[in-house]
Amino acid sequence: MGRQWLHAKRAIVNLKKGQVVQKLVKEITVAAKLGGGDVDANARLHAAVEKAKKASVTRDVIQRAIAKGAGTGGESASLEHVVYEGYAPHKVPVIVEVMTDNHNRSAGDLRVLFKKGVMGGAGSNKFLFDHVGIVEAHHTDPAADLEAAGIEAGANEFEPLTHAQNDDVPEGHAGARFLTDRTAVHSAATWLKQNGWSVITAELGYIAKTHPELDDTQRGEVGEFLQAIEDHDDVQRVWAAVK
Repeated sequence: MGRQWLHAKRAIVNLKKGQVVQKLVKEITVAAKLGGGDVDANARLHAAVEKAKKASVTRDVIQRAIAKGAGTGGESASLEHVVYEGYAPHKVPVIVEVMTDNHNRSAGDLRVLFKKGVMGGAGSNKFLFDHVGIVEAHHTDPAADLEAAGIEAGANEFEPLTHAQNDDVPEGHAGARFLTDRTAVHSAATWLKQNGWSVITAELGYIAKTHPELDDTQRGEVGEFLQAIEDHDDVQRVWAAVK
């Protein structure tokens, strides 16, 4: 009787782990669908596979996800990429990327999740973001020259990335986010991998041009709103104008 809470806690942990694995597998499928099934030639797929391996996703599951996305395993992925735009509480612009096999279901779910904010139409806030290539990576040398790496990789901008900002960056490593032209993501990720960097993420994304001023309470409310959206099974990426 006194240990029922422990079983409940384990069930919650197992559920969250299952959700994480499901999202990782879908990301592999999506990456293969968008860029092909060659891990070495598809930077987004390579990053997704590495994340899945760290989460102990089995080789068979990874290979099936790649084959499904690339359409080479007899079963093709019937996933649709949909972008939703809107605002979180306190007028924070948000872009949500969804991969779904049922557009109507996903749209209905997101309308419910956006009740504490405002769900806009297509083009309602994309102009507030830059659509760019994003490569996040880390180097074992904490003194690695981020600027030099960015220049050599062909990035337009870079900024340091810490373990606190992304827990895939090991403590004591140099971490960085490199922003590139949309067509240069793969070449930048490839250069980094060939020069001692471990690539965490290589994808296209949305970077906010400006960020509304928020106090701690408002920031917490926005964070809860964004987390609820991110937890939805069909949501692959959430981009928000929050520092």
